[in-house]
Amino acid sequence: MGKTFTLIQTVATAGLFSAVSFWYGFMFGRESARKELGDLIEDLRRGNSSSTPPPNS
Repeated sequence: MGKTFTLIQTVATAGLFSAVSFWYGFMFGRESARKELGDLIEDLRRGNSSSTPPPNS
């Protein structure tokens, strides 16, 4: 007889997976934005305002 999951176990597992996915996505997005902002600040400090803007995606 195989192990069966109850509805509560299934919802809890899905919730945990969702929370972990959200956390990794949030941290990756934050780090990406920080790097992009840092590059922009460096360009402005050097006076390279004519640099190509990042592509919109």
